[in-house]
Amino acid sequence: MTIVELRQYTLRPGARDTLIELFEQEFVTGQEAAGITVGGRFRDLDDPDRFVWLRSFPDMTERARALRAFYYGPVWQAHRDAANATMLDSDDVLLLRGPGFTAPAGAGQVVATICHPRDTAAFAGHVERRLRPEAAAGTPLLALHRTEHAENDFPALPVRTGEDVLVWFTVGDTAPLPDLSAHLKAAPQRLRLSPVS
Repeated sequence: MTIVELRQYTLRPGARDTLIELFEQEFVTGQEAAGITVGGRFRDLDDPDRFVWLRSFPDMTERARALRAFYYGPVWQAHRDAANATMLDSDDVLLLRGPGFTAPAGAGQVVATICHPRDTAAFAGHVERRLRPEAAAGTPLLALHRTEHAENDFPALPVRTGEDVLVWFTVGDTAPLPDLSAHLKAAPQRLRLSPVS
């Protein structure tokens, strides 16, 4: 399992396509050159000013090294002002452990489900038992992630702390979730996403 960041950016009204264009032209290859694996990039279908994306690292030590290489390197330095001008908030970041996620080719809607379980280990097993059979029926459960509790060793980029979450991704027009309320501290958050092509 790798270290994964699930990043949700709130953007200035109408700025999402500007950021996506810059991201796809400069920041994917720029991060990959620094040793970062860039995963799925998405438009939030319910919020026209939200951009959601993932990136991953082999471990926390490599994360710190790769982030320093990218953010102090030439690509970010050349384009950071243009990127930052599109953003209102880039600090909604979950630090996770899991396989990472990129939507399969031709995927339509992707749903990211974020839960705050009462007992993460037990709930992960419950998700596997309840959702894997549904996946076999046509709604694939593609990636299951849990909170990484290691200290953020690149504090220039904040991450959410004090939370214990489980995040999973499915593809397609998903059926309603089974009743999970007995296992959760609050209602799950579901992000309906469209992959950036």
